[in-house]
Amino acid sequence: MSFHATLVVMAAGMGSRFGGLKQLEPIGRNGEVILDFSVYDAMEAGFDKVVFVIKHEIEEDFKRIVGDRIAKKVKVEYAFQEIADLPEGFTAPADRTKPWGTTQAILCCKDYVNEPFIVVNADDYYGKDAFKKMYDFLKLQTGDYAMVGFRLANTLTENGTVSRGICKEENGYLTYIEERTKIDANCRYTKDGENWIQMEPDTVVSMNMWGFTADIFGYLYDNFVNFLKENLEVPKSECFLPMAVAELIDRKEKNVRVLASEDKWYGVTYKEDKDAVVAAVSALEQQGLYDNM
Repeated sequence: MSFHATLVVMAAGMGSRFGGLKQLEPIGRNGEVILDFSVYDAMEAGFDKVVFVIKHEIEEDFKRIVGDRIAKKVKVEYAFQEIADLPEGFTAPADRTKPWGTTQAILCCKDYVNEPFIVVNADDYYGKDAFKKMYDFLKLQTGDYAMVGFRLANTLTENGTVSRGICKEENGYLTYIEERTKIDANCRYTKDGENWIQMEPDTVVSMNMWGFTADIFGYLYDNFVNFLKENLEVPKSECFLPMAVAELIDRKEKNVRVLASEDKWYGVTYKEDKDAVVAAVSALEQQGLYDNM
C-alpha cells in the first residue's frame, strides 16, 4: 500500500512585528518566498499534498503570488482561519481582532487531512534534513507524534527578541515544553524586560515543526473548547499548539519523538531580518540545492 503524507503550512498570521504580509516577501533568486522552499523540500522528502491555512482576506494575493504556482507541482488545498470560526456554543466577541492561535489553525484542516501530516510556519526556513527526518518517521506509522528540535543558538535573530518553545527530552522523547518570550541573540530571556537569564546555546527548542496522525484533531478540539471557556473574553488570548501537545504528554496519552536537526533556521520575524535570509538562501542556491524548483 502506498504511503501518503501532507504538509500543512500555517500562513494566516499578518506579521505584526514585520509590518505586513511577510509570508509573501520574495527572498529567492526568482522571486520565491520562504514557503516555496519548504514545499520543495517537503516534496523532495516524499510529501504529496499541501494544505495552506490562510485568511479569506489574503486569498487572492496568496494564490496569485504562491498558491497557483505551487498547485502546478503538487496537490494543494486551502483551509481558512477566521475569528468567527469557533466550536458550537461559542461566539467571538465583537471587538476580537486576531485569530485564536495555532491550535485553531490546525483545527481548520480537519476536513482536508486524514493522513499523517506535518505542520510548519509559512515564514520559517527549516532545512532539507528536517523534512526528510519527519517523513521517514511518519512512514514508520508508529502512532506516535514527532517534533523537530533545533538548537537555540541556531534560531535567533540579531534584530530583536523572539519566542521559542523550550524543550526537555528523555530517551529521545519530549517530556516538557515551555513557551518563553523575549529571547535575545545571546540566548538570554527575560520575563520583566529588566532581568535577563542565560540559557545554554544548544538548548533544544521547537520551531513549530510537528508531525501528527489525524487523531490529533479530536485532542485539539477538546483543548480549544477548554481554552475558550476560560479565555473567550480575553482580547489577545491565543491557544498555542505546543501547549496542547504538552497537555497530552502530561496526561500520558501520546508519545512525542524528538528528531534533532543541527541545521540553522532562517526566518523573517522583523523587516531587518530579510537581508540575512536572502543572503543565506542565495548561498544555498549557489550550492545547487534548489536548481530544480
